[in-house]
Amino acid sequence: MKTIQSVLSASEPVTECTLCNESLPPSPAKLALCNAGAATVKSRNVKSAATEVVDGRRKDFLTEAEMRRFLAAARSGRHGTRDYAMMMIAYRHGLRVSELIDIRISDLDLATARLFVRRKKGSLSTNQPIEGDELRAIRAWLRERSLDTDAACSPYLFVSERGPMTRQAVNYLVGETARRAKLPFAVHPHMLRHSCGFALANKGLDTRLIQDFLGHRNIQHTSKYTRTAASRFEGLWR
Repeated sequence: MKTIQSVLSASEPVTECTLCNESLPPSPAKLALCNAGAATVKSRNVKSAATEVVDGRRKDFLTEAEMRRFLAAARSGRHGTRDYAMMMIAYRHGLRVSELIDIRISDLDLATARLFVRRKKGSLSTNQPIEGDELRAIRAWLRERSLDTDAACSPYLFVSERGPMTRQAVNYLVGETARRAKLPFAVHPHMLRHSCGFALANKGLDTRLIQDFLGHRNIQHTSKYTRTAASRFEGLWR
């Protein structure tokens, strides 16, 4: 992954964004926007602040159609290969931000298409399958990652131009991706985990299976997905 310094002339100053921990071209407006976002992240709980009421209900997840728009928008960013793989993995495996940024290269088994999901908060860690489109996205990112000497030496799967990804960087990237996707509500990273739960429930999967997949110790945390799944009510009038 080429850094911005490699394409700027030696005489051109490079400023650092305090939020996403990456170097930026000398644009005062862009830098001010990023740093204002950093101040906002530090001063409030992003997860609760971004949960809005849309059409009379709390919007704390993305539908499958909205998720497709979100993932397509992730590809269009400056680091689209990385961001697309990162957002897809977060969604497909229902990851918390802390779990996402903690994924190591050693957690991947590309030969068998498996990912070891190391859960936090005392949740159940499991080996999970990697779907074909997800595997292609990971391989594309690994190829790009290998071109950057510093990134290639990192044990972490996802890195920025300045080192391992941070919680603040993911918060920023999710918000920017939602903006490019033109979603009419704020999006925070934990919504990807909720989106995974609702998507699995809408497939009609067993609550216990979803519980284990998401790593919930308490099944009550899982039942909120299955109780409201539309698929549960299909066929009532047949």
